[in-house]
Amino acid sequence: MESIATNIEEIREQITAACIEAGRDPAEVRLIAVSKTHPASLVREAFDAGQIEFGESYVQEFLEKHEDPLLEELGIEWHFIGHLQSNKIRSIIGKVNLIHGIDKLSTAEELSKRAIQNNLQVDYLLEVNTSGETSKYGMAPDEVLSSAEALFTLPGITLRGLMTIASPDRAMAQEEFRHLRTLLETLKPISPDPSKLTELSMGMSGDFREAIHEGATMIRVGTAIFGWR
Repeated sequence: MESIATNIEEIREQITAACIEAGRDPAEVRLIAVSKTHPASLVREAFDAGQIEFGESYVQEFLEKHEDPLLEELGIEWHFIGHLQSNKIRSIIGKVNLIHGIDKLSTAEELSKRAIQNNLQVDYLLEVNTSGETSKYGMAPDEVLSSAEALFTLPGITLRGLMTIASPDRAMAQEEFRHLRTLLETLKPISPDPSKLTELSMGMSGDFREAIHEGATMIRVGTAIFGWR
């Protein structure tokens, strides 16, 4: 079994290769190591191999890792990438660098409320259901556009871009990634500050090459780093 350090090195090489194929600078793509369901010891191993950004999906598990003596003083940049219920926001606000999973206007409003209460400025992404699958969370693309004006005016929070989980079929996934990129470009002219809309969080272990070709700025990789859970 290969080490986590070896896995990270191989993924970074693949990111570089995909960027070169797409005519992009590899520095434009950030690797988020998805550490959910894996112990703090493996997060520490990945950190020691040079990985700084980690993604968690479950609030209680994230809080346990955030406070774990193995990790708490390392300066890890935490991303919350799972579905986030409004009543859980108060538990993680101020502890994560970026929230990926805001999937409705009411959740964004609660995030804004908590940010103001805590005197914080919070960055977040909107989760978009690009595949139309009813089993997935996320706003429909039309809903994103109809809610954009309200989202842009919420105080204490800054919309930095979009996130999606694509279909298992790689050809379909690439089309969905393209759709997300187009949606972000559509949002920019109606944003009060288009320069802040920079992030496309898309692509996982099985499809991050396609995501990079379509403009991903963050890819979320778990299995290819940590192995199967």
